[in-house]
Amino acid sequence: MGGGRRGSDHLPQELANEADTSSDSDPYSSDFFPSVCYSNLGPEPADDESLRRRSKTYSEVLKSYVTPRRMRPRALRVAKHIICCHCRPCAWIEEVGGTKARDYDIPETMTLLLVGPRGSGKSTLVNRITRVFQDDQFAPDRAQVSHNVSVTEGSCFLQEYMIPRDSKKLCVYDTRSLSTFSSDNFKLLQDWMMHGVTHRQMVIRDSDDVITTNRIKDMAREGFGPCQKRMVNFVIFVVDGISVLKSIDSMDTRYNDMLAETFNYPFLSFRDNKPVVVVTHGDELSLFERAHIRTYLGELLGIPPLTQIFDIPGTNERDTEVAVVDMLHYSIEHAYRNLPFKHNFVIEAERILTRLADKLESFHSIVELVMIFLWFYLLLLLGMKCLVKW
Repeated sequence: MGGGRRGSDHLPQELANEADTSSDSDPYSSDFFPSVCYSNLGPEPADDESLRRRSKTYSEVLKSYVTPRRMRPRALRVAKHIICCHCRPCAWIEEVGGTKARDYDIPETMTLLLVGPRGSGKSTLVNRITRVFQDDQFAPDRAQVSHNVSVTEGSCFLQEYMIPRDSKKLCVYDTRSLSTFSSDNFKLLQDWMMHGVTHRQMVIRDSDDVITTNRIKDMAREGFGPCQKRMVNFVIFVVDGISVLKSIDSMDTRYNDMLAETFNYPFLSFRDNKPVVVVTHGDELSLFERAHIRTYLGELLGIPPLTQIFDIPGTNERDTEVAVVDMLHYSIEHAYRNLPFKHNFVIEAERILTRLADKLESFHSIVELVMIFLWFYLLLLLGMKCLVKW
């Protein structure tokens, strides 16, 4: 199972070497992945160079599925420990532009928001992440999974899950599925990204009918509790691989167009950093179809499929573990890169004084123009008076 980038990229050098030089037997040799001329991926490429680039990307994605099998248990344990102990900000924050780690507003709990269409597998992803960090593949589900999405609305409340369960450093938020109405999605996403998220918060869309709205309120049975509101630090965009493939094969682009429109919604990005993408339900697809989907999504969303799109189908315990760890490392790393600065009252005062001076300067220029106009007006009146007397 491919975990996005190579499984050893985020490890310390000695562990990366250990992972890459593992002598564990590979069930797949390099001959298993032939060089493929991949031309049936979405719209026809504009030229031969685009086709070659697409074929190369597909081949690299296909070969990346072998790499996690080479990671030794010790390297994986260290990678999980790095995620669990990310309480050392200096190890994650890049001190650039003269800034220090102390200049950033570091949250007590790093918050990752799960976003995705109906049936994309957000709740299932929560359960898989939990099992990885509990080291128990048979651990009971924490998040309620919808068995038949055609007869249920899925999650109607925001749900917070600490990772690991007894930690206070990292949490993921399960959310209500994206709507078929873009306006509904954008309003909710903007509210979550700008004002934060709260455990057990009801999620009611503008397009919900009276029956649906009342049903959600009845399920709540109570108002807001003492739960803390958390600001979102990064977004995990979850998509159903089967739906993506069906949209490609049927030429009905509505599902994939909705993915692209929502993914590129400005409020989901942190400056130039777009969300990480997780592809689910790969256990029902072949390896070649999964590589197909990641390559296609890379082109559709404008992100590198090897480093920002993670395939977590849950078909193999070790592969799932590697993919989950790599995806969370990517998310936390980019969350730290985009932390807001602390409120520095001295700097704020300087900015206010500068703005005030600029306004006074512009006001002074306006006064000068008015004075010049008045002088010309008086001279004109005096001239007219002289002409009258003459």
